[in-house]
Amino acid sequence: MVWKIEVSETAEKQLAKLDKPVARRLLSFLRERLALIDDPRSIGQALRGSELGEFWKYRVGEWRLICQIRDTQIRINVIRIGNRREVYR
Repeated sequence: MVWKIEVSETAEKQLAKLDKPVARRLLSFLRERLALIDDPRSIGQALRGSELGEFWKYRVGEWRLICQIRDTQIRINVIRIGNRREVYR
């Protein structure tokens, strides 16, 4: 199954601020690993908290991708991208 990856405007801005090699690495992860896997929950972790239950985090080195998985639409929405020190604020 191939998942459709959608990047929010906020995440696009955050991605544009990163160094080119880091941005390429994150995009490569999205296209080559996350989009092609049968169950994207198998390589991520659910965020904890009553308001965060529908969000998942993916670790790529010291960078984090905060995503929302839409099973019915076979879609993964990338909400935020950032360093692990900053992305959860």
